[in-house]
Amino acid sequence: MEQGEAEGVDPRVLRTRRDVVEAATRLFLEEGWNAVTHAEVARRSGYSKVTVYAHWPTRLDLVRASVGRICDAVDHPEPTGDLRADLIAGLTDFAEDLADGHLDRVLGGVFERSGSDPVVDELRQQLYEAGTRSMEAVLRAHLPPEDVESSLALLVGGVLVRGVFQARPPSRAFVEDLVDRVIAPSGRRKAI
Repeated sequence: MEQGEAEGVDPRVLRTRRDVVEAATRLFLEEGWNAVTHAEVARRSGYSKVTVYAHWPTRLDLVRASVGRICDAVDHPEPTGDLRADLIAGLTDFAEDLADGHLDRVLGGVFERSGSDPVVDELRQQLYEAGTRSMEAVLRAHLPPEDVESSLALLVGGVLVRGVFQARPPSRAFVEDLVDRVIAPSGRRKAI
């Protein structure tokens, strides 16, 4: 909700929206997409199903609000200006988010439903952009524009494959090797 939308809205309505979205988000992170039902969100938030349905008529509305909350809470390491160090920090942060088990449940639910509804595809894109925004900015500061998208895909994809598909936590050594393989081929490391 935009700051301007909150003006003039009854504080009780704002509190209800906050409480329900927090409950739906915790449920989504802890148990995945299928667990996010109006009945369970109402139970966890302490509001009636009627209230939940009034603000979020569909399960997808609850998931969309949850994804928005997740994206708003994304916290990336502060860039230092050192390409290699910043990429390692960003990928290590991503790997840790995958390792805690919450992010892979969110991504799994979205991936499973991709292509089924344009809203789900928007959520997938929203998650990707929120999760990669910082690393993309780092790459843009150091690489030619035509190299940014593919480098970002290689870096994020490498960590995702290692952590989710191979079910092996990406170690720091793995992340460092991945970064070096992506930035070294054309001598892109920029000294400061």
